[in-house]
Amino acid sequence: MRKLILKMSVSIDGFVAGPNGEIDWIFKSTDDATADWIVDTLWQAGVHIMGSRTFHDMAAYWPTSTEKFAAPMNEIPKLVFSRKGRVDISGTDSTTQALKDARRARPHKPATIAADSSWTHAPVARGELKAEIARLKTQPGKDILAHGGARFAQSLVRERLVDEYRLVVHPVALGRGLPLFSDLQEPLHLKLVSSTAFGAGAVAQVYRPA
Repeated sequence: MRKLILKMSVSIDGFVAGPNGEIDWIFKSTDDATADWIVDTLWQAGVHIMGSRTFHDMAAYWPTSTEKFAAPMNEIPKLVFSRKGRVDISGTDSTTQALKDARRARPHKPATIAADSSWTHAPVARGELKAEIARLKTQPGKDILAHGGARFAQSLVRERLVDEYRLVVHPVALGRGLPLFSDLQEPLHLKLVSSTAFGAGAVAQVYRPA
């Protein structure tokens, strides 16, 4: 049975974004070594899963990205979770703060047909979350990699569906914002599998449920 891995960038006080969805703080402590670690995690996935808001942002961002993350993000199959049963990515001008921050921080290029199609033809999971994840875990292939956004990640954490947390902890305290673990009804005990520090100050922490 394949694992569900949750990959997120977080502040040292546990937020995945600022109160308005800001992620500009992530780029200040992401160096080449941090990026290489993330890219390696991305290529290990058999499918990328995410909520509809994050899917909308990523579909507007990755097909034109020049970053080293772009190849695995565009080439590996995606699955978007939406109770509506469909996701409209035609309105890419309707951007979130996270997308604005990412576009401002990174250069872009014209999108290729192949990169676009990997997003426009992504299937939608609209069933009950636990049942959909259980179905994915029984399928053959490499592990499932979840990206968020905050509400989707909170749901995965709350339902104890995550088999491994890969958290890139950035050296910044936000004080307030969108938390990752706020929906827990009782403590979640984890064991540290590995810890990798990078020169720009971020630390990749890998945890599994104890």
